[in-house]
Amino acid sequence: MDIFSVLTLIGGLALFLYGMDNMGSGLKKLSGGRLENILERLTSNRAKGFLLGLAVTAVIQSSSATTVMLVGFVNSGIMKLSQTISIIMGANIGTTVTAWILSLSGINGESFFVKILKPSSFTPILAVIGVIMTMSSGNSKKQNIGEILVGFAILMFGMETMSSSMDGLKDSAAFAKMLIMFSNPVMGILVGTALTAIIQSSSASVGILQALSLTGTIPFSTALPIILGQNIGTTITPVLSAINGNTSSKRVAVSCVYIKMIGVVIFAVLFYTVNVFYPFPFMNSHVSALSIAIIHTTFNIFSTVILMPFCKNIEKLAVMSVKSKGDDEENKFAMLDDRFLSSPSFALKHCQEYVYQMADLAKESIDKSIGLINNFDAPTASYIAKAEKDIDKYEDKIGTYLVKLSSENLTHDDSKEATELLHCIGDFERMGDHALNIMQTSEEIKDKSIQFSPDAKKEVGVMAAAVMDVVDITVHAFKEKNSELATRVEPLEQVVDKLKSTLKSNHIERLQRGECTTNMGFVFSDIITNFERIADHCSNIAVSLIQSEHEGIEAHEYLHNIKHDNFAFDNLYDAYKKKYSVKKVKRADAQ
Repeated sequence: MDIFSVLTLIGGLALFLYGMDNMGSGLKKLSGGRLENILERLTSNRAKGFLLGLAVTAVIQSSSATTVMLVGFVNSGIMKLSQTISIIMGANIGTTVTAWILSLSGINGESFFVKILKPSSFTPILAVIGVIMTMSSGNSKKQNIGEILVGFAILMFGMETMSSSMDGLKDSAAFAKMLIMFSNPVMGILVGTALTAIIQSSSASVGILQALSLTGTIPFSTALPIILGQNIGTTITPVLSAINGNTSSKRVAVSCVYIKMIGVVIFAVLFYTVNVFYPFPFMNSHVSALSIAIIHTTFNIFSTVILMPFCKNIEKLAVMSVKSKGDDEENKFAMLDDRFLSSPSFALKHCQEYVYQMADLAKESIDKSIGLINNFDAPTASYIAKAEKDIDKYEDKIGTYLVKLSSENLTHDDSKEATELLHCIGDFERMGDHALNIMQTSEEIKDKSIQFSPDAKKEVGVMAAAVMDVVDITVHAFKEKNSELATRVEPLEQVVDKLKSTLKSNHIERLQRGECTTNMGFVFSDIITNFERIADHCSNIAVSLIQSEHEGIEAHEYLHNIKHDNFAFDNLYDAYKKKYSVKKVKRADAQ
């Protein structure tokens, strides 16, 4: 094996890993977060957990991804340690699907049917179909399917490249001597563990071993302990993921390690003990890609059957191993976990939920602040002040997470949604600021014993009702993704603008007549200005929602179109103008 063969091997390995990642990414995007949502809603039923863990892992082709997801769920508090153990066992079996797919590389025969089953025969066709679907289709679902097909083709091509690069090893005496050394169970397990820990994928490391087996030089005695070690090595990913997590998430990672290590020890002790007294005749024969898949699956099924009755004991062992420090606090934003970034649709779903909470809090703050204008009380004021700080935190946490998420490989629809959320959280944050401003102005009214005239109080009440109406419509439209309802916001916002102008004009007339004081004028102006700006932010959110629904439309274009020669807009505007009407005070010199 010369330097060029080594370079070919490295290139084949790179293609193999890239293809596996590409295929997994496509599968995740195609699922649209549904698989993760299933796991999230999982009950404590052990059998159900096992089956779901198996199914999810078989689809996404990675037990590491599943366990990392579980670490995130437990860290977030939405799943308990006891729920995860059976899922981990199911995931261990589900991950063996990849080995069975790769075993197709070892198919030999001259018949047409046998030849067509070989990856070298059908993967080029899949690659062509995948490229066409990816490049020519505007449908994100078809593009995801294309990505899966291309990823699979690249994976199998990488597998064949690795196999061809290692053909020269069959005649290498040094390589044969090394394989004999790895036949030592302890040494073989250590090598398998190290290889998988470096790659961080048991499917990939098993695939490499399958590629090596195609040279016809790997005996069962070498392959078996390496496969056992590969199963231990795959636990490195959840361990690394849990380093910065809370106590519960660390216990999940430890459970993964215990399940694999205990399974390997029991299997190895039983197998090699029997082999001493009754030597297995196949141990010195050459292993095939199919045989590796069988060994990999057999071990994981054996381990699951043996350990499933002892889930409670494994849980206790994990609890004993990772002591609670008593410093784990409930994290309000725990679901904005970086572990979920690899599943963008799932992560985005939780971003949406947090933004909905933010919207509801902003709406509640505005409602309560309006109530303080005529009836100020300190507890409500404190609540609004705290709510404003909470809304600021929402914007900071969600905004930071969405920026991280935007750098991931998002689908077109997910990218649109992330952009819309980024636009809207700023408007909801400003609405919280205006609620705080109204509360502070109300406190000034109380402290200075300012009294509004009956007319001024009535006018503020009308404008306040219009503002709460536009806020209600906006939040409802946003949460329901109802672009039709969102079209009602702009005509009402225009009415609020008109009300501000009328109220300001009326106040000036009352001031000239001596019906109000300068101090009252300042607070009056502050209140109606904050009202008008709240409506402006509602308009921004509604326009963003409509833009998201109708791609290509610009905000200025939309606002121009609805305000000019738009029958529906005019009707809504007239209806709202009539509902929230304020009489304009006649000028004193005109009387």
